[in-house]
Amino acid sequence: MSLGDPLDAADLRQRVQKALSAFLATEETVLESLSSSLAPVGSALDEFLLTGGKRLRPAFAYWGHRAAGGDDSDAVVAAVSSLELLHACALIHDDVIDGSDLRRGRPAVHRRFAAAHDDAGYRGRADDFGVASAVVLGDLCHVWADQMFHSAGLPAEALLAALPVYDTMRVELMAGQYLDVLAQADPSPDVDGALARALRVARYKSGKYTVERPLHLGAVLAGASLSGPVCAALSDYGLPLGEAFQLRDDVLGVFGDPDTTGKPAGDDLRDGKRTALVALARSRGDAAARCVLDTYLGRPDLDAAGVARLRDVMASTGALAEVERIIAARTAEALAALDTGVLDAEAVAVLRALAGAATTRHG
Repeated sequence: MSLGDPLDAADLRQRVQKALSAFLATEETVLESLSSSLAPVGSALDEFLLTGGKRLRPAFAYWGHRAAGGDDSDAVVAAVSSLELLHACALIHDDVIDGSDLRRGRPAVHRRFAAAHDDAGYRGRADDFGVASAVVLGDLCHVWADQMFHSAGLPAEALLAALPVYDTMRVELMAGQYLDVLAQADPSPDVDGALARALRVARYKSGKYTVERPLHLGAVLAGASLSGPVCAALSDYGLPLGEAFQLRDDVLGVFGDPDTTGKPAGDDLRDGKRTALVALARSRGDAAARCVLDTYLGRPDLDAAGVARLRDVMASTGALAEVERIIAARTAEALAALDTGVLDAEAVAVLRALAGAATTRHG
């Protein structure tokens, strides 16, 4: 199988886009039938969902399906496309939690609605209106994710078998979000240590719902048992790769180019994210390095000079190099798990390429 961009294998990215466009067009008509005042909701979600994103989660779910011997179909593509709506829910709420200004180079949803409040001259505080609107839109995406999944056209028995995976994925995502919030509020290491806590947040906040659980979802839709050898092999691939994916995200959050990431440089530093980079810099740094971390990390007014100081500490202590080593090791572990012989060979080729797309990206 000849592969260019693995996200386009089987023409998947275009098919996911088509499925999302069709679903949103129908649901926005329903919204506007309730009230014309809901038109801005549809417009905001159109822009958020249809003008960006790598479609990684649908890709892992689709190729998990194919890895388990499942056939290609438009119904399968529609079902896995629903994961983009769940992802949108997580991103919209995450931007509220972090107070982020930008997402994919555009105003975050809460900022967009705060600006709309100002433009319309509404009463009350614009920021409150923006946050409230974003919470509602995120919740709507969560509901729509269920709706799109159930209405994709798959057999009822396949959907019923997949529901425990879908539910577990959402619980793990929300648990990871809370652990992330808790780590920022209580920066003291827990009994397992700061690095272990950072890796646990990486696993649950992003890694599992980006890679492992979508793989399981697709495989179970193809008839695989969650306790069987196919899902075991997919876990052996998906868990380390999911952690590597989030660790790459952490690196980009500090060292990434804003023109590529779509977010201001150093946003994670302003938010005080207790990532593996931070944990390693603190444990490996001397008193001066820890003083820089204590002085600058988590400051909302952190400027470019402060970002540069923190970057220097993460590089000079070896924290950046160690995170890169962990990413490489986790990725190698994931790739080795594909050699079991229990997964479809064509799907394995794409999953190998997807590992690179997930861990070597720049945005």
